[in-house]
Amino acid sequence: MVKSVVGEETRFKPVEDRLSETAIPSEVGLVIGKFSSALDRAFVFDLIPTPLNDSLKPASSISDSQNKKPNNSKSKSQSSDSSSLIIDKDWVAEHARQVSRMLVGGIKVLGIYIWVGDAAFKNSTIMLCQTVKEVSEAAPLLEADWDERLLLHISYSPRRWNCRNCSLSSNITSSSLRPCDFKMGKVLSSIQTFKCMHNFSLRLPILYDNVSKFPTLSDVLRQAISIHAKELKGAKVLIDGKLVVDGEPFSSDGVHEVELLLPFMNNSSIEACRQGDAVGILSFNGLISSFAYLNSKEPISQAVTDIKEDIILSLQSRLDIICDEADGDSGINHGVESDETSAEKPISQFELQLLRKGCSLPFPRRVFAPWLGGAFVCDYLQPSETVEVLKDHCMELLSMEAPTDISTILEPEKEVLTLQTKSFWDVAVPTNSKLHLIEDKNKHEEGLGESSDKSVKPGHINVVPACLILLLSILVGFVLFFLKA
Repeated sequence: MVKSVVGEETRFKPVEDRLSETAIPSEVGLVIGKFSSALDRAFVFDLIPTPLNDSLKPASSISDSQNKKPNNSKSKSQSSDSSSLIIDKDWVAEHARQVSRMLVGGIKVLGIYIWVGDAAFKNSTIMLCQTVKEVSEAAPLLEADWDERLLLHISYSPRRWNCRNCSLSSNITSSSLRPCDFKMGKVLSSIQTFKCMHNFSLRLPILYDNVSKFPTLSDVLRQAISIHAKELKGAKVLIDGKLVVDGEPFSSDGVHEVELLLPFMNNSSIEACRQGDAVGILSFNGLISSFAYLNSKEPISQAVTDIKEDIILSLQSRLDIICDEADGDSGINHGVESDETSAEKPISQFELQLLRKGCSLPFPRRVFAPWLGGAFVCDYLQPSETVEVLKDHCMELLSMEAPTDISTILEPEKEVLTLQTKSFWDVAVPTNSKLHLIEDKNKHEEGLGESSDKSVKPGHINVVPACLILLLSILVGFVLFFLKA
């Protein structure tokens, strides 16, 4: 449970001024920041308004016919107590899902904020709690042991800020909201930056027994990501070349370089191939750039957790983007190289056991744009996309000005992968080519038998003429010897 919330004053006051000047009756948006389980505290960096929906309507409105602009003092005093909020919950949740992809290690969607009067707020608590719950499902917190989210109420009648914990239980009632301490302060000025370039390589066998469980390429890739997540949990960490020890203080300034040392794992692919129960091997490798931000009061172990989680979420986000775009384009497979891929079937539905000619799938690369207080946000670009896509997403989803200086946009993954002629990954391929197909056990043994016969027979044929030549040379030598004698 969050006992106190600290908001960045340099961001909150401009938001309040903007809402007062526009005089809109209501606005809903996302609360972005960090949750510290060690401190039972949340640090809020920014408030991001949810954009207009596909019908060009705001995501929130007031149902009462008497609602007026909040700068009208007469309407405030005579506001109807029956007024309530109408919120497009699905649209707010979709906004949260897309924004969460652009956030880096430790920075999360912590909840929602609402700009509305007290009367409408009190009449809409169930609606607000339902919205908070859908946002939490769209942008989950993987490592945090926190079954609540924040609901920040900015009231214009009277003018004040209130923050509440919203329970995510299945039974939503008026008691799902509990107040917590809220204050403004300087949050961004005290954060520390951690950077990691993680190079990984994972070979995952595609087994007969798992065909029914993980039949498609996307299923196997998600399994591979979950396996790598388990490996990362046991990884040792070096920060600026020094081994991290839990509980050790860490307060130096600047950008800190993080290196992950993975433990030695049993090679399950070799064991599976040895047993002869594999139909293929998925080669999954690449370079991931990751950032994490730590408050000066948080322990160093939190930065390590945030870096590891950011790597896994980055992999999942890239796979989600590929699947979403393939499904949205009616099965057109952008960037997929295969002799057997069908233009009518999206990449997420490829059946691995039917592929025999190989399949190459490049993943999107991660790029970073400057955000607040030296922190970065990220986006994922397909091979055919440029940084202009990042600029558009920053304006549409984060309501921030697009970076005008292109040199401030970081592309750390681009330089490495140009050597491999891929935009992000080397390849993710089932079967032949760069992925070696393990055939059926009986066929494999038959092939070994045939090849062994062929290799032995030529050996016997070549020995006979060699022996004859040797005997002939000996006889010729004797004859020449006697003739000379």
